[in-house]
Amino acid sequence: MRIGAHSQYNEYIFLTNAAVNVKQDRRSSTCLKDGFYSLVVQMENKGSDDVDKLKTKVLSAWHNVKYSWALKSKTYFSRNSPVLLLGKCYHFKAEDDDSPTECYEASDEDLVTMGNAETFRRDFASRVWLTYREEFPPLPDSTLTSDCGWGCMLRAGQMMLAQALVLHFLGRDWTWSEALNLQPLDTETWTTSAAKRLVASLEASMQGSPSRSNPGPLPVGLQVHAQGAAEEADAHLRKVYHRTLVSWFGDTPSAQLGLHRLVRLGLVAGRQAGDWYGPAVVAHIFKKAVEEATDPGLAGITAYVSQDCTVYSGDVIDSHRATGLGQESAGRSDEPPSNSQDPAPSPVGNRAVIILIPVRLGGEKTNPDYFNFVKSILGLEYCIGIIGGKPKQACYFVGFQDDSLIYMDPHYCQSFVDVSTSDFPLRSYHCPSPKKLPFSKMDPSCTIGFYSRSVQDYDRIRQELSKVLQPSAKEKYPAFTFMQGHSGDYDLCGGLTPEKKEWPFIHTPKRVTATTGDFVLL
Repeated sequence: MRIGAHSQYNEYIFLTNAAVNVKQDRRSSTCLKDGFYSLVVQMENKGSDDVDKLKTKVLSAWHNVKYSWALKSKTYFSRNSPVLLLGKCYHFKAEDDDSPTECYEASDEDLVTMGNAETFRRDFASRVWLTYREEFPPLPDSTLTSDCGWGCMLRAGQMMLAQALVLHFLGRDWTWSEALNLQPLDTETWTTSAAKRLVASLEASMQGSPSRSNPGPLPVGLQVHAQGAAEEADAHLRKVYHRTLVSWFGDTPSAQLGLHRLVRLGLVAGRQAGDWYGPAVVAHIFKKAVEEATDPGLAGITAYVSQDCTVYSGDVIDSHRATGLGQESAGRSDEPPSNSQDPAPSPVGNRAVIILIPVRLGGEKTNPDYFNFVKSILGLEYCIGIIGGKPKQACYFVGFQDDSLIYMDPHYCQSFVDVSTSDFPLRSYHCPSPKKLPFSKMDPSCTIGFYSRSVQDYDRIRQELSKVLQPSAKEKYPAFTFMQGHSGDYDLCGGLTPEKKEWPFIHTPKRVTATTGDFVLL
């Protein structure tokens, strides 16, 4: 082997041994180890460029190994404290239960018998779950076929956006009929076949084998005609909404809100496939993705991202009043199936708006003074959650109990699903097991999301949030603010070009506001 590749060689040996030791199946480990060693032999005759390419492939393979199983962690919920999940409140203590037990493990038996815990489980499992995937078509300007180890913030953003679309098309009370049939995530065995598949993938990269062809285009999006509340409430129509919504997040280049399109948009911001994305950058990427979506089903919704922790009401109202793609010509409505508790249908020509607000709730750590604020936000039905997490480990916060956040975890590697088929499986897009994180471990950088159906809805949201945002005696500044008028009225961007205004993380030297990362420190 050439001396110049010696360091890379050592990295491959380290990754090989780590991948082998992390699994307990001796036969599978031998298969994987032998396969890697055979590839190392091939490397000896390769040039430095080939070594770099293989290094990328091995690192991707290592992440696939690392995140291809999930250790079943026990999540405990207090019987005596309410649980808030995206505006819904649940109590796990039965009315006739006087047990002094303070907490319990969320096992299947407990969830069925403890008060309305079953309703909570059904609600949680109905949320759309987007995780790492492997073996999908290569990402733009990259050979990567998996997002393991780096795409968690994009996945968290997808989950928040999916919740907004659930509110838009199905309403907050919708639940998936098969939610209670999901099985818990147990420890999976590293099988011999999985090891062989990994080695075969690496060998193909060494031999320059062509990548798999991309799946065909997605089915045509939802084109629901306004035919009255009775027909929209049909169960079959709800299933169509659900399946089509999930397909928009498929891991194919043609998916409207899929990883391939998000990575392509991220290239404009200087982010490559394999880079880590912050919550503010992800907010702007999703804004662009929603605006550029070509599926008619997404014509009735758009996105708005606040600037410097300020929501400008004039800009949000303009977003509401803008006409979506083909909305008037089609004469359709994007309202969800009718429900007695759903908001009144919006008039044609009035788009719904997903409001995304990047904030920073402290300096190095989250300021405890903001804990109650986060609780208040997650207790609102029009809140679509918070994307953030622990440092360098993103997740999607959907609720809380006492001093712990409830979240959905994208750090679980699943196989590619071809969403272009009419009956693709949905189970891998729903999470059976909630996780909890103490508020004290929450990273201060995050993006808060809200769904506003109409101008009238936004007025109500603004008034309610203004009360929540009133600073307490401990808080010196609110997490974000509302301002009348448009951002342009305040000349925040000076002489920036439209492109730089669109991507506020591309800063201009003239700005003197103190910033850290993607956020303005208050």
